[in-house]
Amino acid sequence: MKKKILTGLLITLIIAVLSFFALVPPLVDNASNQLTSSPPQPATDKVKSLHQSLFIADLHSDSLLWGRNLSKGYQRGHMDLPRLREGGMALQAFSVVTKVPFGLNIQKNTGDSDMIFWLGLSQAWSPSALQSLLSRAERQAGMLHDIADSPANKFTLILNRKNLQDFIARRKTDKDALAGWLTLEGAQAMEGDLKNLDALYEAGFRMIAPTHFFDTELSGSAHGVNKGGLTALGKQWVKAMENKSMIIDLAHASAKTISDVLTMAKRPVIVSHTGVKGTCNNNRNLSDAQLKAIAANGGIVGIGFWSTAVCGHDAASIARAIKYTVNLIGVEHVAMGSDFDGAVATPFDVTRLDGLTEALMKAGLNERQIRRIMGENIRDFLLKNLPSA
Repeated sequence: MKKKILTGLLITLIIAVLSFFALVPPLVDNASNQLTSSPPQPATDKVKSLHQSLFIADLHSDSLLWGRNLSKGYQRGHMDLPRLREGGMALQAFSVVTKVPFGLNIQKNTGDSDMIFWLGLSQAWSPSALQSLLSRAERQAGMLHDIADSPANKFTLILNRKNLQDFIARRKTDKDALAGWLTLEGAQAMEGDLKNLDALYEAGFRMIAPTHFFDTELSGSAHGVNKGGLTALGKQWVKAMENKSMIIDLAHASAKTISDVLTMAKRPVIVSHTGVKGTCNNNRNLSDAQLKAIAANGGIVGIGFWSTAVCGHDAASIARAIKYTVNLIGVEHVAMGSDFDGAVATPFDVTRLDGLTEALMKAGLNERQIRRIMGENIRDFLLKNLPSA
């Protein structure tokens, strides 16, 4: 009898463990990355014609985090390779998240807790990836390398200008060709050691933010406790990034960090995903003065798609924020920074980017402006600022 009971308990435990690994990741993914409304109405022939002629690029997505095989199509989340093609995307930034605190908010967070540990556990990450933020970054980067290594995916991992030039030439004759580059959302993955920047570069990262939702060894976060500026290590990091022709991303950075970086930067920066206070006034978003300073630096601002960024739940709200920013600092400094799959709800997934093209047209932006915003600004920025080889 005792043996039967133990056997039954063991079987129950095995079923529970298998269910945990099979069911939890997609459930969390589905709950985290939703749509705020029904898809936009089908695009008109005029919109389709313009949209299909665009070179489309986006500055931010967190799709590597959720355990999906992005080579395959899914009904959950905001994007994967088949949906990128359907939406007309050419060039996508793939951001890597290594640590996020519980109780996440835009006001004040510490780095004392770690939601990503539990997400990684549910996806059966290795012990090293569960314990080390650097290993987490390398693991997610490896997923994108694996996608690029399969010829069937027609996907190029962009590491330098030559990669990008070759991809642009290929894209002209093959609209199924896709490309992406690796970005890191928070330099906590360096684990306080500047030498780890070399490891991140070798892993393929070409754009890094000094902070995410909490203050790091490098700088203050807009959502941290102290919200300070660059530390001594942070100033060394800025110089090291520029020496490697890596791009600094100021999304989530505190006001003091933004000011400190722009004061010492010798290369243009990016704010990959944000809103603007002029249309949505909260501490997640950039002020007019910050926007002007970033433009003076030669930088680009990616306007996000979620409600905290644009104070709305539709494409018109995104277009309103984009138009405001264009009018303030010029179209050359404005791009898309969707935050697809970033644990946010967006009005549409990547397949319906034509809804944003239509909203920009309705907002009064002309064809040249729309082409710049929807991707040409990002393309040209990377052609100038990625490592040469």
